[in-house]
Amino acid sequence: MILPPLPSGTEPPQPQQTDVVRVAAGLVIATIVVAALYFGQVVLIPLAVAFLISFVLGPLVHWLVRHGLSRILAVALAMGLVLAVLGGLGTLVAVQVQSLSAQLPTYQTTIRTKIKELGARMEGPGLLEGALQTVDTVQKEVAEVVGEGEENEVPPQRVRVIPEPVSPFKTAMLWFAPLLSPIATAGIVLVFVVLILLDQGDLRDRLLRILGGNIYRSTDALEEASKRISKYLLMQLVVNVTYAIPMALGLWLIGVPGFILWGTLAAVMRFIPYVGPILSAVFPLSLAFAVDPGWDMVLMTAALILVLELVSNNIIEPLLYGTSTGLSVLSLIAAATFWTAIWGPIGLVLSTPLTVCLLVVGRYIPQLSILETLLGSSPALSRQTRIYQRLIANDPDDAIDIAEDAIAEDSVSEFYNDEGMEVLRQASIDYINNARPEHRLRIANGMDELLEEIRDAHPAKPPEGARPRVACIAGKWEIDRQACEMLAHSLQLDGVPTVVRVAGTVTSRYVAGLELEGVQVVLLSFFSREPDAAARNLTRRIRARWPRAKVVLGLWGVAPDALDDRRREALGADAIVASIKEAVGRISLLVRDAEGAAVEVVQDPQAAAVRDETLKSVRLEDPELREDLNDYAIRAADVFDVRTAAILAIEGARELVIGASRDLPGRRTDDGRDLIVLPQDSPLAAQVLSDARPMTVSDIERDPVLSENAVLHKWSARALAAAPVRQGDGVVLGALCLIHDEAREFDEEELRLLETLAAEVAERLTGEEAAPVPEPEAASASATVGQQVPE
Repeated sequence: MILPPLPSGTEPPQPQQTDVVRVAAGLVIATIVVAALYFGQVVLIPLAVAFLISFVLGPLVHWLVRHGLSRILAVALAMGLVLAVLGGLGTLVAVQVQSLSAQLPTYQTTIRTKIKELGARMEGPGLLEGALQTVDTVQKEVAEVVGEGEENEVPPQRVRVIPEPVSPFKTAMLWFAPLLSPIATAGIVLVFVVLILLDQGDLRDRLLRILGGNIYRSTDALEEASKRISKYLLMQLVVNVTYAIPMALGLWLIGVPGFILWGTLAAVMRFIPYVGPILSAVFPLSLAFAVDPGWDMVLMTAALILVLELVSNNIIEPLLYGTSTGLSVLSLIAAATFWTAIWGPIGLVLSTPLTVCLLVVGRYIPQLSILETLLGSSPALSRQTRIYQRLIANDPDDAIDIAEDAIAEDSVSEFYNDEGMEVLRQASIDYINNARPEHRLRIANGMDELLEEIRDAHPAKPPEGARPRVACIAGKWEIDRQACEMLAHSLQLDGVPTVVRVAGTVTSRYVAGLELEGVQVVLLSFFSREPDAAARNLTRRIRARWPRAKVVLGLWGVAPDALDDRRREALGADAIVASIKEAVGRISLLVRDAEGAAVEVVQDPQAAAVRDETLKSVRLEDPELREDLNDYAIRAADVFDVRTAAILAIEGARELVIGASRDLPGRRTDDGRDLIVLPQDSPLAAQVLSDARPMTVSDIERDPVLSENAVLHKWSARALAAAPVRQGDGVVLGALCLIHDEAREFDEEELRLLETLAAEVAERLTGEEAAPVPEPEAASASATVGQQVPE
């Protein structure tokens, strides 16, 4: 293709220069920020310390204000409590220091004795003894030669300089001068803390004004940063105290002097990541070495520290922090180095909280998203992208490890649906544009090795003597066959005997050789973007030879919106699927239909009895209750911006609509309650009975079961999200459903918020406290080690 020439005097665009300018501008801004941090540390350090202390005291002040105290009195009480604790602890530490100072001279004899013993044990012939003797001999010879030349020289005269007497006032100033700076800094910090706690609202408003832009995003960033840092500091304080108290008691039992001092030092030093615990262990070990003439006290002290570290790191911290991802160890070390170079030892202590702030800022401000990538321990690449990259790099073993981790979290079918097919889809996109022949070979071989490893690790045991009911046939490419193998393995794990047939030239001989006798469903796999011609031809030939077989087209490379009924009819198929999950569902239904089996919703009899008894006590005909339930539905529809929200209750074998955001069509009860009754063959709330967890369907047309639901068709539903309405004992009474007329994704945060609204509905129905909303599962981290940060 020949491009037209540019007009005279017009220069072609230069995107690379624009990128260079952006990078240069970013480096200049970063340099200015670092310089400001370095030269402004006199003001910024007290301010940063004050903000962190206010994060810890903020919840206490807020709690006191909520219980009737004025803000001034609440701040004064909180500060008084902190100063009293610090003063009492400081007094104990001072007494310990004074006692140790008086006893230190008595430990000198023990230290000398141990050193002499160590020296005696190290004496004797060794590997370097001859070399050391040679060096000593040479030194003596040199000294004798030099001494002979210096015999006639005049010895130097000794001169003594007598210093001028220093006055007592100057002596006192020399002693107190080093203390003036820390005292002044502490006073400034105290004033800042009081001012911040007194006027938190105004400071928050000013920060929002500075951040500007989207007020929702700015508010979320400040809220998350405040909660994370407050919880991090509080949890770190709890972790350090639970470490320091047993350490002090253990040192007291062992007999190490100054046990309160070393416990306090351990609590303070453990705020410094990785380095702090090591430094805090040096002092009690050194004192144990100096006190005990033997080695028992040193060994017991080391064992105590080792046990406390193991318990704290493996039990206490995971229990308090959870398993949430946070900062990677590399970012922590880099941050500690940076802040120490900028602000000294105080910067080392503040490095972790400040890095948490940067992590949150990078999460909510798109322009600074690189901070989250650099600092966080969450994966920088999606799981499927990592697998794809490992295959390109000819590292299938690492790809298998990633796949096994994904399967351990969910299941084999979920892995195939979410990661496996995405890897093949990306390979099909890059086949012509980016991949070289070497890359294509690596992906093909690596994917075969990956699938074989998964099949060996998770074998499917078909029933004895069972003939294949489903045949998966590759349409054209190698990746079509690999998609067939994923689907076949998923169906086999679901109890459906399945075979795979490779691709070939579509001729009468090829079709006859497929051997589809007794097969009930045939799936044709295509990753091509324009598969219609090939799919229509192969479908027609299969129907001509095996007319009783159902034909399902797996058009993996086509957008789901384009897979409508008109396209299915034009291609002559019984169904079209776009994912492994949808294919498994539709094929399972087709197999059951062919065998005459019905799909039933199984209920726990005991839970059903409790549910019926609870709903009998609820007066659903009460206008006030009905109005409240409708209000909950209207609120849900407004909050999530969906067309319809409905509250369903499961009464016996039927489902009732007891609240809705708008008038819905449907048959109503004739018992005076005027409630919509859903048909028994079109349940909705029963979908959440199996695991009592929220469910979401982004596109109902792609769901094998819900796409046939008559109620959803009548309500013009295209997307669905539902959360169980559970009473306090966990029994599901019904569901709060969101229904939208367009395809839509609901993320984890939205589903959790929907669960919270469903819990409020349950409390209004039963008048009792609802079951607590389960905590969300933490995201996995790609960093092997790192600092846990509370979510």
